[in-house]
Amino acid sequence: QVHLVESGGGLVQAGGSLRLSCAASGGSFDSYNIGWYRRAPGKEREGVSCISTRDDVTKYPDSVKGRFTIFRDNANHTVYLQMNNLAPEDTAIYYCAAKNFGPLLSKVCVLPPYYDYWGQGTQVTVSS
Repeated sequence: QVHLVESGGGLVQAGGSLRLSCAASGGSFDSYNIGWYRRAPGKEREGVSCISTRDDVTKYPDSVKGRFTIFRDNANHTVYLQMNNLAPEDTAIYYCAAKNFGPLLSKVCVLPPYYDYWGQGTQVTVSS
């Protein structure tokens, strides 16, 4: 079982940047796809990034493409989400999530939220 802890959220002005961190413990970290999803009040959960276990294949929805970047540090069991040019509509609680898709899908990246493990979330608030 994987335990995930997010950090790095906060309040930022529109156009600013934040870097979220997801520290993992337990399980075999490099066997898990890691993704980030967000939940804003009154909105459905939205997967905003994922990264595969091999070759660091990544995926983003159009809403964040070009602004968000996910990358992983397997040696330190941490995944990061770099968020640039933030906008008020990015305000949400951000969660990281993990799922083992198995070795045959090691180069596949599927956006969350339907993963097996997730953290407690970190609040991101973007003021206009």
